[in-house]
Amino acid sequence: MVFGSMANDDGNFILSEEEYKLVTRQYPELSEYLKLFLGSEEYLHNTKRYCLWLKEAPPQIITHQFVRPRVEAVKAKRLSSNREATRKLGLFPYLFGEDRQPDTDYLMVPRVSSERRRYVPIGYLPKEVIASDACQMIPNANLYMFGVLTSNVHMAWMRAVCGRLEMRYRYSAKIVYNNFPWPDPSDKQKRKIEETAKMILDARNKHKDSPLADLYDEIAMPVDLRRAHQENDKAVMEAYGFNWRTMTESECVSELMKMYQAIIDSNT
Repeated sequence: MVFGSMANDDGNFILSEEEYKLVTRQYPELSEYLKLFLGSEEYLHNTKRYCLWLKEAPPQIITHQFVRPRVEAVKAKRLSSNREATRKLGLFPYLFGEDRQPDTDYLMVPRVSSERRRYVPIGYLPKEVIASDACQMIPNANLYMFGVLTSNVHMAWMRAVCGRLEMRYRYSAKIVYNNFPWPDPSDKQKRKIEETAKMILDARNKHKDSPLADLYDEIAMPVDLRRAHQENDKAVMEAYGFNWRTMTESECVSELMKMYQAIIDSNT
């Protein structure tokens, strides 16, 4: 799990949806260098921002009348920094300051999510969508991984160990993801998790016009989506050997902590 990419551009690479529409109408030759740019806020609320993504752009695009002033502004801002590392980035002002964009589709994990949600809305994004550093990414994540991470088991762990922004969940790769003890499922159990994970994605697709923030509101979650999550929760708990009929969240966390301690003991 890694952070998304950081522009370090003083806002010069970022366009609103309205600006994007105007620029692509006026300069259609720039269309392939304007990418959807999502952080947690845009991802959860189905809003759009775009960015100039010039990683593969030829010089004639970088010197384009719309692009050049923005790149020059980025260069000036970086060169004026007190940080040597930022000044060095001024040598390549057309690139994001920190480019972590994978060359595969990836799982998007919002860094901050409402504490009122039972599930943090994790989901897949195509590699063409640029993830900002307001989110975390897992490149090459398969359905099994998605199923486990979106389950009530992982959510219980997350609620127990994550940081908070006010009361909202603050998901951390170092604390939440890297320390999470995964199950050791049989092939049958793994296939079941893959099936229920796909059920969640299929249910979301039926409501794709609704923002994830609304789909995962506890009073508004559609019946088919909730049932898909419930089936996934059962499948994941069975993979851990947990009794989904009787186990409470605190008991689940207690068992996960024991697993975590066993991992630590085995590595010391």
